[in-house]
Amino acid sequence: MSNITTHNLGFPRIGAKRELKFALESYWRGESSKDQLTSVGAELRQRHWAHQAKLDLVPVGDFSFYDQVLDLSFTLGNLPERVQSFHGDTLDNYFRVARGRSAAGAEDHAACCGGVAAGEMTKWFDTNYHYIVPEFTAATAFSLDASRLLAQVAEAKAQGIKAKPVIVGPVTYLAIGKAKDNSNKLALLEQLLPVYADLLTALAAAGVEWVQIDEPILVTELSSEWQDAFRTAYAALSKTKVKLLLATYFGQLQENIALACELPVHGFHLDAINAQAEVATLQAQLPQDRVLSLGVINGRNIWKTDLNTLLDWLEPVAKQLGDRLWIAPSCSLLHVPVDLNSELSFDAEVKPWLAFALQKLDELEIIATALNHGRDSVSAELSANREAIEARRLSPRVNNPAVKAALATITPELGQRRSAYTARADKQTALLQLPKYPTTTIGSFPQTAEIRQARSQFKAGQIDDTAYTAAMKAEIERSVREQEALGLDVLVHGEAERNDMVEYFGEQLDGYVFSRFGWVQSYGSRCVKPPILFGDISRPNAMTVAWTTFAQSLTAKPMKGMLTGPVTILNWSFVRDDQPRSVSCYQLALAIRAEVLDLEKAGVQVIQIDEAALREGLPLRQSQWQAYLDWAVESFRISANGVGDATQIHTHMCYSEFNDIIASIAEMDADVITIETSRSDMELLDVFDHFNYPNQIGPGVYDIHSPNIPTEAHMVQLMQKAAERIPAERLWVNPDCGLKTRQWPEVLPALRNMVAAAKTLRA
Repeated sequence: MSNITTHNLGFPRIGAKRELKFALESYWRGESSKDQLTSVGAELRQRHWAHQAKLDLVPVGDFSFYDQVLDLSFTLGNLPERVQSFHGDTLDNYFRVARGRSAAGAEDHAACCGGVAAGEMTKWFDTNYHYIVPEFTAATAFSLDASRLLAQVAEAKAQGIKAKPVIVGPVTYLAIGKAKDNSNKLALLEQLLPVYADLLTALAAAGVEWVQIDEPILVTELSSEWQDAFRTAYAALSKTKVKLLLATYFGQLQENIALACELPVHGFHLDAINAQAEVATLQAQLPQDRVLSLGVINGRNIWKTDLNTLLDWLEPVAKQLGDRLWIAPSCSLLHVPVDLNSELSFDAEVKPWLAFALQKLDELEIIATALNHGRDSVSAELSANREAIEARRLSPRVNNPAVKAALATITPELGQRRSAYTARADKQTALLQLPKYPTTTIGSFPQTAEIRQARSQFKAGQIDDTAYTAAMKAEIERSVREQEALGLDVLVHGEAERNDMVEYFGEQLDGYVFSRFGWVQSYGSRCVKPPILFGDISRPNAMTVAWTTFAQSLTAKPMKGMLTGPVTILNWSFVRDDQPRSVSCYQLALAIRAEVLDLEKAGVQVIQIDEAALREGLPLRQSQWQAYLDWAVESFRISANGVGDATQIHTHMCYSEFNDIIASIAEMDADVITIETSRSDMELLDVFDHFNYPNQIGPGVYDIHSPNIPTEAHMVQLMQKAAERIPAERLWVNPDCGLKTRQWPEVLPALRNMVAAAKTLRA
């Protein structure tokens, strides 16, 4: 009889009904108190631990009011210099780093740093979760404040939970941060390790036995210096009194297997969804006194696990390892929704194929029971699972022969514009007649209470299609009139009718289904509800043409058609796992291409195809990048490049480090690319010192993820930095991203300053 240990790497923190989101936003608006906010946090932690109570070890410290990396920065005393002089409430200072300011009431007595530059934000490895980037200089000093984590451990113990605290490891923490003075951040390891050791000692004193220490950079290509950093770090931390479970996820160890096996930790977690082939090597090389934790349930996607097939593979592993085998999801469940059982009106055929966070924990329990007590002990559960897996495989809704036939018609010519950029630019200049430093926005305008109410009433059947359309047209007209009053050069319709930039398109494509409560945290209080791509994709009807042509009828200025690109729709969906992602992406490309051509036919002269998630899909190992980039760039080109020379194609990318793929971005051959640069103070433009980007660029000058209103002078300064690298005649002036999450009282003065900055630059 085995005794397999079950545990979890992390749980969704936002709440099944987005309770944390609403509590945060209420606090930031000054409508609720800190005590009310922290009470919601405590209630969520208690509920989430109760959901995981059947596990042998439960993660603690995975809950955060904004971001777990920012939490660690505060635990380590690594605060940006611009907020170090603040001596008030720690939580308010935390929110200043996260979003530029804290609660409305807190600013009244915090004149020293009421509004500051928010911390830079970027994607957590290859996910759509954003973290606040740690900032370092050669003078960075660390000091421990373990109060947050120790308080959560005490809460969990009081609830009878066997707590396994979760922290980001020291090597990954340094690797994902930025040296603001170009110093060697690895040189900080020597002074960082004693603070980590003190933290582990404090946890041991609190009665903690195991600590999960996440080092996901172990699945990336490491130089010898960073490999040595691991040896140094864990030689030092092995002297503490807790047991360390070193966790990796999102990829394979490859050449780092030997390094992982030699580190003096008590256990090692491997993402066996992505690295199943490495399990045998780890079994052979990992010392006999180490635990091997295998992530056998996919923590990144929502498909039901084929439990019978999994057991066929896992039972021999369990027989060899015995009590040394732990099982868990592959990574934190932060990346999936909370509970499928909340979906009372979900597609009846597809629902049995899915598993959200709670259902994944149920799957884990079934696997553990089968390993510990034999398959007969869970025969009913395994039989039901087999039926669901087989039903999905055979469903005619999954496979569409017409879509597969269309894929066979793709040729290289589909991705080629008729003329080179220089010839196209001349025709576009003559047609659009734009001034120097033309101004535009990225697409969306504030989603007001009126918009949300109309959408809610329409979905509930309280108003009909005519009334809903009239309400959306009124909001579109408002957006157009505001843009004309501001003096913007290329307008957008504001996307009032769109609930989400991916879900909106998925709702109109065959091959998608949708949840009602399938929310996933993107950053802070921002949640997304990824659509579920379960079958072959096709576009039955035009999706945006009517809204865009209505908006164009209201103004003589150019109106941008706004689309989400195929790669972003793919990367921001829960994608079917029964065919290569590239095949699904090509299907999406053909659907978006048809929409682009219909927009052009309707007279739309400027079309933006957002690829915000292009870089997000990159494999974590650079050696694997090119294969992904080949089909991702080709998919964009298929969607965009059927238009005539005079039609101007824009694309947009945000909050991603894309300097290292700039050549591939150039190969997309968009006439204009708009990018996020304000939070990084135009640092992302450094690549243009060495790469001659041939087309037009709009470096964002307005950080839309902060409520702070940028000044005209600040935006002029940013654009002048940009003009040092890119010829002024190829520069646009625009925000970093869409404005749907902001309020009109913030947006209007910010855009007014942006237009004024463009006029100053022209002068």
